[in-house]
Amino acid sequence: SRARAVVEALPALVPPAPPVFRPGGLVYELPVRPFTMLHPDVPPELRGTVAALAHPAILDHLTRLRVDAVELMPITAWIDERHLGPLGLVNGWGYNPVAMMALDPRLCPGGMAELRETTAALRAAGIGVILDVVFNHTGESDVFGPVLSMRGLDARAYYWHAPDGSLVNDTGCGNTLACQNPVVRALILDTLRHFVGQAGIDGYRFDLAPIMGRTATGFDPDAPLLREMLADPLLADRVLIAEPWDIGPGGYQLGRFPERFLEWNDAYRDRARRFWRGDRHMLGDFVTALAGSADVFDPPATRSVNFIAAHDGFTLADMTAYRHKHNEANGEQNHDGHNENHSWNHGVEGATDDPAVQAARHHDLRALLGTLFASRGTIQLTAGDEFGRSQRGNNNAYAQDNALTWLDWEGRDRDLE
Repeated sequence: SRARAVVEALPALVPPAPPVFRPGGLVYELPVRPFTMLHPDVPPELRGTVAALAHPAILDHLTRLRVDAVELMPITAWIDERHLGPLGLVNGWGYNPVAMMALDPRLCPGGMAELRETTAALRAAGIGVILDVVFNHTGESDVFGPVLSMRGLDARAYYWHAPDGSLVNDTGCGNTLACQNPVVRALILDTLRHFVGQAGIDGYRFDLAPIMGRTATGFDPDAPLLREMLADPLLADRVLIAEPWDIGPGGYQLGRFPERFLEWNDAYRDRARRFWRGDRHMLGDFVTALAGSADVFDPPATRSVNFIAAHDGFTLADMTAYRHKHNEANGEQNHDGHNENHSWNHGVEGATDDPAVQAARHHDLRALLGTLFASRGTIQLTAGDEFGRSQRGNNNAYAQDNALTWLDWEGRDRDLE
């Protein structure tokens, strides 16, 4: 059989417009499909796609919240982890990529034109677009994984190997991209330039970002890839956001990325949660976090991306309703996901009809949202937390592409908005 490829005619590359988003604004993290699948005003044929984000009903919601940028969870091609099929599950988040530059046809059937038009519509409304990208591993997984791209081209070049020849697994996903290799660095830089040049996106959030700065001697904030990203003229004014941890040696690097990077601040997250849970001796740490986390970051305070909930972990509402994770639906006997969430339940685990418990939870949700919006720094809100979405205690819902994660627009708590 003959090999086939899709060749898309693109307009001539023109210098992208300056970013709409500036550090210090409100970032709204969202998964494209769960965010739009149940919206009653979005036409059925658009639901679950990037194009749905340009619908007037979506734009109205974002502008009412005064969102400065949407952060789209991965929209490039991905595959399911191989253990999910026998469980009847699929990966709904996209953090298992197989092609850095190829938009996933499930989310973006119109290709680059769809992303470009949606970005233009969002930017016209004053909302920037940040892409969540995965440059730390691929869906080719461990030695038992499929051969789809990099493994077939040159596994030694693209993947980090230990001295004994085994694959390094600093990601927990079976492999680790060799970001110190010039070939890998060139691919990553080309990808970053590609989406800025062709779609005009405002910037990137880097999943498990220490891997991009890991060298043979450990993490280096002046590692070649990070240095080249900062020096690239097409990326010079784009926002760069690091998730500053992975599971490798020296993997926790909060506050150590180059100054131009914003960083997810999990210290802020935990201090806010523990303060409102009522833990003792938390007032000082809470005030420090609220004022910009000067114990972590040098000025400007906008380097700190302050969040209390994200796609990983409990939703904001579940944080006040569950003391323990409930991930049984993931098929891993509840072993997956973080065990310590600094959460509380007001005496009842999960949903309840008790009006006193409901009122207490509602009070705490308002306090958490108020804390977030009063914080000094860059603010991040995850889609649906503004109206009390729940995942019924599942704090690792990556494999739940169903009503558990799809936002219930008609059943939302309008009193919180």
